[in-house]
Amino acid sequence: MSHSLETSTGTGEPVVVIKNYTVPAGEAEHFVDVYRENARIMSAQPGFVRSRLHRPLADGPDVRFVHVAEWSSGTALDRAVVNAEWRASLQRMFDDPGLHITSDPASYRVVAELQPSGGAIRTVEDLRRHLQWAIELEHATIPPYLCALYSLDPGRNAEAVQVVGSVLAEEMLHLALAANLLNAVGGEPRLDTPELLPPYPHPLPHGDRSLQVQLVPFGHEALELFSRIEQPAPVGAPPEADGYETIGQFYAAVEAGIRWLCDELGEDAVFTGDPARQVGEFHLRGGGGAVIPVHDLKSALAALTEITEQGEGAGRTDVWDGDRDVFHPERDEVAHYYRFQELRHGRRYQTGDTPRSGPTGEPIAVDFDAVMPMRPNPRTADHPEGSEIRVAQERFNATYCLLLRQLEEAFNGEPARLGATVGTMYQVKAQAQALMTTPLEDGTATAGPTFEYVPPSLRA
Repeated sequence: MSHSLETSTGTGEPVVVIKNYTVPAGEAEHFVDVYRENARIMSAQPGFVRSRLHRPLADGPDVRFVHVAEWSSGTALDRAVVNAEWRASLQRMFDDPGLHITSDPASYRVVAELQPSGGAIRTVEDLRRHLQWAIELEHATIPPYLCALYSLDPGRNAEAVQVVGSVLAEEMLHLALAANLLNAVGGEPRLDTPELLPPYPHPLPHGDRSLQVQLVPFGHEALELFSRIEQPAPVGAPPEADGYETIGQFYAAVEAGIRWLCDELGEDAVFTGDPARQVGEFHLRGGGGAVIPVHDLKSALAALTEITEQGEGAGRTDVWDGDRDVFHPERDEVAHYYRFQELRHGRRYQTGDTPRSGPTGEPIAVDFDAVMPMRPNPRTADHPEGSEIRVAQERFNATYCLLLRQLEEAFNGEPARLGATVGTMYQVKAQAQALMTTPLEDGTATAGPTFEYVPPSLRA
């Protein structure tokens, strides 16, 4: 039997080598040891992905091992099989006097593949799809944070306004970073789409369905919701590309996918996007961090780190996100989850505090009564057509969808259009606050923005 691949594969596609090794049962353990040494040399060859040696659950008089090795391309395998060191290692294995081996090698290409839902990211198209999900995920936090922020009385809740406003500004930054990541790998960010504005309440996109995102005024319910959204992943929690339990686990899966694809295909094959589509500056007053243009693995990992550390803290073990507090430059900034914990406990984190200790620093003033009583999860359908509240809500929805359109244009090759979003954001704020000061017809609460999608043809 042949013990090597003597013919060229002649293909640039990924290939899989499958070999059957048969040895007498008494030589099986020795064969495994010798195989490991050969595999060590094989794994050092360019283009090697991974190999596995399979042994039957029950041995007979002879043990038939199955060796499966994956290579990034047939051409990489063709170069590897003529490597002198590897060939010598193979020859030693077959010349070993303590082994009586027969083998039958063959090379294959993958023609069909199934992966479980939420499986690893293994193609550039998978990566693009997940980065579009990242845009949907980052946007999903913005409407509830806006409702909480605009329901606050800034005169009586100045510190709460600063905290919620800083998180909101940084979520907008994360949205831009997600768009940069998608553009960098040749995708096209979509924001002006109904998928970004599903009816409330709804789960985070592709996440834990028990977490229902709601539009509620600032208060204990809002802080509980926001803490669940920003919950840090436990140390050692596995990456989760779909159905994730925490945002950190989702981004860990994205990072793992980017690293794997770069190892498999090379960075040039992954980062194929037009550099002119990258947003280089997008700073909103009140938020920390910076937009990072993405053009290679290093900058992609930096962008992902910016997102995750601002959300859940450095390394999942610290309350700090690595930035300076925008409003208090003498302080380190705490991550989003811990900012909401400060509001819940009415106390700031200070040096030496940990996730376990909770905040032990100076008091932070929060007046839960100085909040507009917006009805949770408002909808235009709650009010008659042509009524004052419904008309105002419809006007808000058209303005907000205009903002999404402007952001989509800016993220798809027109970064200069970001300037136009500033005026639209002020319109969004004014219209939302006007709704929150408008009593409902029954006088039980006030109205609020509904964040319902308006098709372009129906926008005034």
